[in-house]
Amino acid sequence: MAGGGGLVASNCTLQLKGVSKSFTRTDSQEITTAIDNINLDVKDGEFISIVGPSGCGKSTILRLIAGLIPPTEGSILLNGKPINGTSPNRGLVFQEPTLFPWLTVEDNVAFSLKILGKYKEKKKEVDRLIELVGLSEFRNSYPHQLSGGMAQRVALIRTMINEPEVFLLDEPLGALDAFTRMNMQDEILSMWRANKHIVIMVTHDIDEAIYMSSRVVIMAPRPGRIKKDLIIDLPYPRNRMSDEFIDYRKEIMENLNF
Repeated sequence: MAGGGGLVASNCTLQLKGVSKSFTRTDSQEITTAIDNINLDVKDGEFISIVGPSGCGKSTILRLIAGLIPPTEGSILLNGKPINGTSPNRGLVFQEPTLFPWLTVEDNVAFSLKILGKYKEKKKEVDRLIELVGLSEFRNSYPHQLSGGMAQRVALIRTMINEPEVFLLDEPLGALDAFTRMNMQDEILSMWRANKHIVIMVTHDIDEAIYMSSRVVIMAPRPGRIKKDLIIDLPYPRNRMSDEFIDYRKEIMENLNF
C-alpha cells in the first residue's frame, strides 16, 4: 500500500482556510503571531505529521482544530461546518498526561465509555489496550502512583478507545522508552487503518513522522507557516533503513535547514 495506506476515504474532510492566530502577552500587551495564513485540506484516511522548529505554532494548530482556542483570522471546517468549541469527535492527546487523579488506570481509560453506556460492550478492548501498553499490573493504581511515561500511556489509550473522527496527537510518545514507543506507533497505525479517520500528529522525531504518516507538513519558524507539504509514498509497514526512507529523511532535514 502506498501513500495513505490504501484507505478508502469517506465523507470526512477537515479544512483550514487562511488560519492565523495571535496572542497578547500579559506582561507587555505586545501581540505575537503564532501562525500565519495556514491553508490545509485533510481527508479521511490521511495521517498528517507536523514537524518544525520549536515555537513555530505546531501545537497551536492542534488546539485550534480541537476547538480549545478560536482562530484570529480564517476558518476551520469539519465536514463543511465551522468548528466551535470541543467535541468527543476530535480527541486530543497532550504532551503531558491529563488524567483524573481520583480514578484508577482502568477507570480513566473506561471513563467516556461509561458516560456513553458502552463500557460492557467494550470492556475487552479496555483490557487489551491496558495490556498493550504494559500496565496490566497497574490497572488499579492511581495517577500519582505512576511514572510520567506510564501516565502518558494511559492518556493515549484513553483517547484511542473512543476512536475519534479526528485524532490529534501533540508529541504523545516522547516520554516513552524506545521499545514501547515503537509498539505504540504500530498500534496507532493499526487504529488509523481500521477506522479510516483523520490523524494529525505533532512530533519532533523525523523518523517517526516518516514511519507513520501519509503526509508530512513542514513548518517554517514564527510566525508559523507551511513551508512544504510532503506526500510520503511508501508502503506499510515501512522499513526505516530503506533507501527511500532515508531519502525522505534527507529532504525533510534540508527543509528544516539541518
